[in-house]
Amino acid sequence: MSGGGGGSSAPGRFADYFVICGLDTETGLEPDELSALCQYIQASKTRDGGSRFISSATEGENFEQTPLRRTFKSKVLARYPENVEWNPFDQDAVGMLCMPKGLAFKTQADSREPQFHSFIITREDGSRTFGFSLTFFEEVTSKQICSAMQTLYHMHNAEYDILHTPATNDKESCSSTGDCNGTSVSKLQRFNSYDISRDTLYVSKCICLITPMSFMKACKKVLEQLHQAVTSPQPPPLPLESYIYNILYEVPLPPAGRSLKFSGVYGPIICQRPSTSELPLFDFPVKEVFELLGVENVVQLFTCALLEFQILLYSQHYQRLMTVAETITALMFPFQWQHVYVPILPASLLHFLDAPVPYLMGLHSNGLDDRSKLELPQEANLCFVDVDNHFIELPEDLPQFPNKLEFIQEISEILMAFGIPPEGNLHCSESASKMKSLRACDLVSDKRNGNIAGSPLNSYELLKENETIARLQALVKRTGVSLEKLEVREETSSKKDLKIQCDEEEFKIYQLNIQIREVFANRFTQMFADYEVFVIQPSQDKESWFTNREQMQNFDKASFLSDQPEPYLPFLSRFLETQMFASFIDNKIMCHDEDDKDPVLRVFDSRVDKIRLLNVRTPTLRTSMYQKCTTIDEAEKSIELRLAKIDHTAVHPHLLDMKIGQGKYELGFFPKLQSDVLSTGPASNKWTKRNAPAQWRRKDRQKQHTEHLRLDNDQREKYIQEARNLGSTIRQPKLSNLSPSVIAQTNWKFVEGLLKECRNKTKRMLVEKMGREAVELGHGEVNITGVEENTLIASLCDLLERIWSHGLQVKQDRSCTAFVLEDRASVYSASTQIWAFQSTRRPTLHKGKSALWSHLLHYLENRQRRTTSGSFSSSGILLDSERRKSDTSPAMSPLRISLIQDMRHIQNISEIKTDVGKARAWVRLSMEKKLLSRHLKQLLSDHELTKKLYKRYAFLRCDDEKEQFLYHLLSFNAVDYFCFTNVFTTILIPYHILIVPSKKLGGSMFTANPWICISGELGETGVLQIPRNILEMTFECQNLGKLTTVQIGHDNSGLYAKWLVEYVMVRNEITGHTYKFPCGRWLGKGMDDGSLERILVGELLTSHTEAEERQCRTPPLQQSPSMIRRFVTISPNNKPKLNTGQIQEAIGEAVNGIVKHFHKPEKERGSLTLLLCGESGLVSALEQVFQHGFKSPRLFKNVFIWDFLEKAQTYYETLEQNEMVPEENWQTRARNFCRFITAINNTPRNIGKDGKFQMLVCLGARDHLLHHWIALLADCPITAQMYEDIALIKDHTLVNSLIRVLQTLQEFNITLEASLVKGIDI
Repeated sequence: MSGGGGGSSAPGRFADYFVICGLDTETGLEPDELSALCQYIQASKTRDGGSRFISSATEGENFEQTPLRRTFKSKVLARYPENVEWNPFDQDAVGMLCMPKGLAFKTQADSREPQFHSFIITREDGSRTFGFSLTFFEEVTSKQICSAMQTLYHMHNAEYDILHTPATNDKESCSSTGDCNGTSVSKLQRFNSYDISRDTLYVSKCICLITPMSFMKACKKVLEQLHQAVTSPQPPPLPLESYIYNILYEVPLPPAGRSLKFSGVYGPIICQRPSTSELPLFDFPVKEVFELLGVENVVQLFTCALLEFQILLYSQHYQRLMTVAETITALMFPFQWQHVYVPILPASLLHFLDAPVPYLMGLHSNGLDDRSKLELPQEANLCFVDVDNHFIELPEDLPQFPNKLEFIQEISEILMAFGIPPEGNLHCSESASKMKSLRACDLVSDKRNGNIAGSPLNSYELLKENETIARLQALVKRTGVSLEKLEVREETSSKKDLKIQCDEEEFKIYQLNIQIREVFANRFTQMFADYEVFVIQPSQDKESWFTNREQMQNFDKASFLSDQPEPYLPFLSRFLETQMFASFIDNKIMCHDEDDKDPVLRVFDSRVDKIRLLNVRTPTLRTSMYQKCTTIDEAEKSIELRLAKIDHTAVHPHLLDMKIGQGKYELGFFPKLQSDVLSTGPASNKWTKRNAPAQWRRKDRQKQHTEHLRLDNDQREKYIQEARNLGSTIRQPKLSNLSPSVIAQTNWKFVEGLLKECRNKTKRMLVEKMGREAVELGHGEVNITGVEENTLIASLCDLLERIWSHGLQVKQDRSCTAFVLEDRASVYSASTQIWAFQSTRRPTLHKGKSALWSHLLHYLENRQRRTTSGSFSSSGILLDSERRKSDTSPAMSPLRISLIQDMRHIQNISEIKTDVGKARAWVRLSMEKKLLSRHLKQLLSDHELTKKLYKRYAFLRCDDEKEQFLYHLLSFNAVDYFCFTNVFTTILIPYHILIVPSKKLGGSMFTANPWICISGELGETGVLQIPRNILEMTFECQNLGKLTTVQIGHDNSGLYAKWLVEYVMVRNEITGHTYKFPCGRWLGKGMDDGSLERILVGELLTSHTEAEERQCRTPPLQQSPSMIRRFVTISPNNKPKLNTGQIQEAIGEAVNGIVKHFHKPEKERGSLTLLLCGESGLVSALEQVFQHGFKSPRLFKNVFIWDFLEKAQTYYETLEQNEMVPEENWQTRARNFCRFITAINNTPRNIGKDGKFQMLVCLGARDHLLHHWIALLADCPITAQMYEDIALIKDHTLVNSLIRVLQTLQEFNITLEASLVKGIDI
């Protein structure tokens, strides 16, 4: 992050090195190897690919560059001093980053403005050094170089003429089109030619400062003044050596909270450094980023960075790449980017774009290629930012940053106060150009125009015309918030009292920077004000905590999220899974005491404490009220004070002890400096001695250096770096020249990192899923649906996408439009600094492409080709006897396991528009079917295809790692996911129904018309008529979710309207989930309890193999929940009678199940219907209570519990008519009881007596009346008539304990499924 640095014991000097890079006249012109290779490939491709089809415009751009446009090797010509121990000089890195494109040549006809850019060198340990370079052009004085350039031109022109002489038959077409190759050649020669006799040749040279801290503005001034000294007609007051010596050895680093003034060649230079209680040092102009991209794009890019997507910045200007990258990472405070960070990507590191890890990289464009020419290995998770064209391409599924609208509005107000249009400068409306010349605060206080100072009126009128604000207002109005009072900050700084030492423009940059940074920092202090409460401190000592770091949960994510406002969840749930958040929390755990604390954490924690004091937040915890930033004025004041009163002035440059004749000055040429005076500093630093007490020394020099840098002390750095998933090995690429072994090594690290990440992710997901309650293991009820599960699965999809993108050949295929194939023609064009993947046809890859889906499409295509050619092997579509078997009795034909069939299901879902979406849906479906590992294994078994699509080093071609990866994925089969069913709630799904009637009493004589209605968590089908004598059918309807009940019945028509149904099975034909709804009862008048319809409660069947395993461990599940509800006269042998102890236990378990259900978070609850009406549910347990001790009725007469309840109702109604009611309370209960019985009896449904009993229990549970009714019935004389003396209902002690158990349900709000209470209006 900005302001970072490194070094073990730096003595606090402002700059470590002064470097000069450029043309080494002794070695001559050396072409850049990469550039030469690319030109060779391009030229041969043009020759092979039929060049006449390429338009002349492209030819000028793609054909071998003219010599003036080629890149040549630059060298580090000199560096002073030779080396410093605390920051060893990295020649490769500095050479590459000072002149990332190598040497450039120009003639007097070209513009030769000096260009400044900064860069960053990140070492493998994460520490950073900053570089600032100024590139300018000098005349080439070497005759050899000039004649070498002339020779290159002769060769180039000759080759060009041979290649581009139009064939005779083409002449007419050339003249008719009017744009012939000949003309383009002459154009090229006119603009890019070099003639030694009439042209002056110039070559680029670069001067550079390497510093431990990022004082960008100061370094830029130093370099510009040095350059000015060699180009101005008057020589500088002192030799250049004096100024360079001064900056290297005599100018100190300003300590935290202080400002420093030192002398450049022509004027004073000022820099200031924030104190340890302020935001860290950041010296890049935020203004430029907002002008280039606009507020909305910046916030989107910021969101991508926080969620650790891959980010690629694209611009013609190196300094822009650096400014955008540094700004985005600085705005993340208190979090830090943990992954690959290369704001300027040198040519030799282009293979890093293939990296399957998050990165933030900057790619230089040549200004000619548009976005469509730039094919990147993977784009599903990529955020592409075309900085110069105000354009950003976002990854799929990007959640909104919390309070995004209000946040954008707050930033816009600040920008407008500084005259910057919120939509950026490329898309300015008229109002924006007005604002450029007028700062809003000047407008407000301009009394001469009749404005009253402080009145927001005029500024608001001005803002009203602004596009972004207008859009915001329209949006915010819909949410019911008024924005009419839009404030524009007036500047509070009293510049009259304080004389600022820097110029006005520079001060404004400081002000805008701090205001914007404070607003961004405030978002995190508000969002994470309570984060400390949720940090899980390790119980063991640091060492053992560190060793087991990966197994440890360090933050209570679920509790934290449950405290957050609903709209924040999509963003926060993903942010908590990032590496930057994990490192932040690790940091918190590692440092308990204040002294030990990471400086960034110290600042953040002090801000959080302030917020907590200001508003004791507990009551407003879940509010999403937007809290504006209140710390701006204080922060601005600190900077203003430092700039008004300079704390320290460095020693002035002075004459050095140089030999006479040294330091000669030649106009327009940067001189060869005297190394003897620059290679070592003063023997004793006078400055240090003189100001020893004032030199703000610290006990610990390491601490002083890292005090405001983003660095921890060694041990903590070791902990945190090693502990995170990918480790420092992949964190940063080594800046060295491209060599196959380096690339191979890097890729091997990627492969290991991906495997490790896969292992951690699967483990994390299983722990989340299974760690709920061991009791429920394997029942498919334990469920972390909702935000948490979705986030984990989304991050698994991201990981799979990264694995499938690693080492991918990015090419064009003749047949498959979804992806690019064919032998790779990836060309690195050194002049454009991009990989250009060219082909004779434009690649058809669009936004939202997915490497995994593309692989699946190729597999599908291969299969189809084999099928048509007749060599089809059945391995693609397996009929699996193991899968989803139910019983040995009639069952559905097993569902085919077919990778291709699952792909077709996804292709048929019209709601999913992009390839990335399809890949994710396919992963979710495969996980739900427990086939992910199996499908992927099958996909990768086509070795020929994998070879064709992937380079040798790709993860998918490393056999051992691939096997381990598939093995990790196999562990998901241990738990039930509903990640497809619960997400795609609106899609149409085919359901297959099988009705199994009793074999003994054949249903073939059945004459009535049956119907069925299926209900699930997401909806119900409505009544479906079943054709007579058809027992198996498939229908399609909108996703019902997990199935809960089936209502089945008939219209009682015909001679034989009696139907004995054993069970009903329903299967979701896409996910393969099969539900069994046991019945075992008659449907027919005069049969059983006279029911014409029944409500059956279903359970999800496990696959056959799982059931086998389970039976080894636990007794088999009872067959049918409804079996218990047989009428009493059933012979005792069929059904064991339970004793009172067992009945009490059954009631306890049923009630306990309901209580536990409500204690789970809402999104994790299973089916309440199952707990009420299923096997061992509440209805079944209460049935046992009422059947215990029920007197045996006379022969041939069935008596049901409902008969007893009806008699009790009649008794109470009679009592009331005779007005013999004991007490009021008792009277209310009796009335309620009678009202419910009457309502159920009056329902138009033919649900039979047991169905009515079930309905009564459900309604009683809903209205918290069950315990009253039990008490009522226990005292009823009818009970004495119909029950034996030993009956549970007659035992007062047992009845009282039963009432107490049922009372526990009172605190829960029970909502019944519609199918259970259809036709009842109570």
